Amino acid sequence: MNINQASAQALSEGLSGIGLEKARAIVAFREQHGAFSRLEQLLQVKGIGAALLEKNRARLAL
Repeated sequence: MNINQASAQALSEGLSGIGLEKARAIVAFREQHGAFSRLEQLLQVKGIGAALLEKNRARLAL
């Protein structure tokens, strides 16, 4: 799933442990800071930790 293009709804439905609130935070971060250039930037989003990133890494794309 492309985190630079997916909607909050798509993120919440397609990623494990990501509810609508966290998905909206990802989209808000992207809108505020521009496109993600590295998956590790997700760690800067409130509510996204290393374990959650690793759990979903195989599903994520830029």
